[in-house]
Amino acid sequence: MSRKFITRRTFIKTTGVAGTLAATGGLAMPAIAAPKTIRIGFVSPETGPLAIFAEPDRFTIEQFSRGLADGLMINGTKHPVEIIVKDSQSSSNRASSVAQDLIFGDRVDILCAASTPDTTNPVADQAELNGVPCVTNDTPWQPHFFGRQGDPKTGFQYTYHFFWGLEDVISTFINMWDEVPTNKVVGALWPNDPDGNGWSDKTVGFPPVMEKRGYSLVDPGRFQSGSDDFSAQISAFKNAGVEIVTGVVVPPDFTSFWTQAAQQGFAPKVVNVAKATEFPQAVAGLGQR
Repeated sequence: MSRKFITRRTFIKTTGVAGTLAATGGLAMPAIAAPKTIRIGFVSPETGPLAIFAEPDRFTIEQFSRGLADGLMINGTKHPVEIIVKDSQSSSNRASSVAQDLIFGDRVDILCAASTPDTTNPVADQAELNGVPCVTNDTPWQPHFFGRQGDPKTGFQYTYHFFWGLEDVISTFINMWDEVPTNKVVGALWPNDPDGNGWSDKTVGFPPVMEKRGYSLVDPGRFQSGSDDFSAQISAFKNAGVEIVTGVVVPPDFTSFWTQAAQQGFAPKVVNVAKATEFPQAVAGLGQR
């Protein structure tokens, strides 16, 4: 059975998804004879180690739903809008599965996803594979694009991503390090996932910029998210005299690392680890140290 979609480019240009949907009063689009429910599928990590990213999602979606309660006016016809939310459970496999459910079960017209490549990448991959428009955000563009084996010469046909890039993260982090007197030796916690591989990339990641800015890198290598033993990393950092720790680590993993660092007498002067230290709730229980 063939699936009938509003033309990809027409839909995105005329609705602009989420924010533009709420703000739009009338849109230019080829006339549709009868009202059609526009279904938007949204995937985010409501549970699992990345759940803290999704805490605002339900509130935000409720605001959009209220704003669209009377439907969306398109070329004189008002169309109902339905937003269907799925939980990726902070799992790439689960994100891919629920994206398929939204496409083939709920028959959404457009997919949206947010909050790290663990969710955005597999959702976008399913959308691209099945010819469904998709808009994603809250993943630096390099782990999203290159993590999906994107080719800058061709890009993707159905998937669109908007967010800042690693160049912004790297500049911000290093500018902060410059403000603290240290020996400029940096230990990295980069996991074996699209984020960790992107952040550690020798071309688009941290290493070349750190070297240019006069920082020495101590990189013990990729590790699996969900690890509960960071003794090897801590030992490497201590032996190299690391005074700055950076990385991109899920909150439970950083809690394990930070607890073990205290137990093993490792106290760096600066710690800024993305994901884990982005939210006060994630670090409040760690106490002052």
